[in-house]
Amino acid sequence: MTSAANNGTSRGIVGVLLWAAVFAASSAGAAPRADNPPGDAIGVIEGEAISVDGPMSVEVVRGQVKTVLRSGSDVHVKTGQARIDLVEGGQIMICGPAHFSMLKAGGAITLALESGTIHAVVGNEVSLNIYTPQIQAHPVSIGNGAEDVLVGLDSAGAMCIRANKGAVRVEQQLTGQSVLVPQSGDVSLTNGQIESLRAAAGHCVCAMQAVMKPMTSGIEISQLATPDEIKKRAAEPKAPTTQEDAEQVAQPEEPVYQVFMPPLRYDAKTKVQAEFDPNLIILVRRVRVRPTLIFQGRVEGDPVVAKAAGLAPPGNSLLKPQKPAEVSAWSRVKTYFRKLWSPST
Repeated sequence: MTSAANNGTSRGIVGVLLWAAVFAASSAGAAPRADNPPGDAIGVIEGEAISVDGPMSVEVVRGQVKTVLRSGSDVHVKTGQARIDLVEGGQIMICGPAHFSMLKAGGAITLALESGTIHAVVGNEVSLNIYTPQIQAHPVSIGNGAEDVLVGLDSAGAMCIRANKGAVRVEQQLTGQSVLVPQSGDVSLTNGQIESLRAAAGHCVCAMQAVMKPMTSGIEISQLATPDEIKKRAAEPKAPTTQEDAEQVAQPEEPVYQVFMPPLRYDAKTKVQAEFDPNLIILVRRVRVRPTLIFQGRVEGDPVVAKAAGLAPPGNSLLKPQKPAEVSAWSRVKTYFRKLWSPST
């Protein structure tokens, strides 16, 4: 009960101080005319898992749907990161889980941080105040330069502040004590007590990066390729267009086996299912036969001419072959009797 009461009291104090800051900023600025009301747009927010309550608007910018934060918006960053592109220029990166509210009056932006870590990169023309239940942090420009500051607050009340560019004025809202964190300073404090301020590097971490991928437009513009582009594309290796080309590009060294089985059957009426014949299983082995190796080169030295015996001269190569002489009848008779009287072997 005591912690809940203290938490409610701190939130009430933050609300009163925020409205007091808004009233003071409004009084310091010029009185707006009725026909020209001041813009309360703070900036465009993008994130993967965010929810926005309170004043806001949705606009379409270059074919993309954008969420525009307005004065009084309450934002929850459930996980990941979110980014706010301020109207006046600059960015605020939020590392979740985080919860904060934003007010704008007279050109001054007030960010009430309840939990999470913010990383603000703004110019000296943007007046940014960061409020927590007990601490107020105000970036201070050095030499009209840019301001780069990180402020983090966790649920236990531990707070970290880091000034990358410029300085940060830290003020205790209840006691009025203040301290200036110099450029490149990295400090932390607990329970909103200035006395507990000490150097602690590495506590505030929230890197600037794109949180969402840009959406590409659906309009395509075609143009003719230049001669250099045509030569470059012609020199590039072409991708295989057919299955045969793809097989030639990637030839498996090992054979490929395929098993073809007969269809399985199931009969709900029978208790014992019939088994298929294993002889019907077919095993197919696929291999690629490598082509015959062909060696290309040259033979050094004098050529060797092979001479074949009994070759006809070149001049008679075109003549018709001669028929063998016919055997006479007397020669046949002599051959018969010679075979007849000759002793058999």
